Amino acid sequence: MTNNEIIKSIRHMLSFNDKNIVEIFKLADHEIIQQDIQNFMRAETDPLFVACPDPLMAKFLDGLIYLKRGRDPGKPPMPYEFPITNNTILKKLRVAFELKEEDLIKTFERANFRIGKSELTAFSRKKDHPNFRNCGDQVIRYLLKGLTIKLKA
Repeated sequence: MTNNEIIKSIRHMLSFNDKNIVEIFKLADHEIIQQDIQNFMRAETDPLFVACPDPLMAKFLDGLIYLKRGRDPGKPPMPYEFPITNNTILKKLRVAFELKEEDLIKTFERANFRIGKSELTAFSRKKDHPNFRNCGDQVIRYLLKGLTIKLKA
């Protein structure tokens, strides 16, 4: 999934508008204007479409965590490795929505997707770990779908 698709999905999930998305960026100490958000939300075929770069996506994910859980002023944000992967997005969404393994599994089940604890653990491991596994786009789609179902219920 692209960064733009993820922001669109989260925006829909939380029933947010452009102003709310701007506020999420502000929580992560990044100033962005509504026009930029509108350009991120456009179809890729639109000439005014702008792809959201990884550093901005990192700010968005941090801002989402601060929105949902609050900010610890004494603790700096965790550094990111670029490019941002689906594994990172999964971890950040898990933190933002305070999801334990059992919660994640239930969230996936809401979206009619079965996943085991060992597979979830493999997504959270470091790249050099022998049991590391890349998280695919479909896993992120099902997570976002399950979160949307949970929050809209």
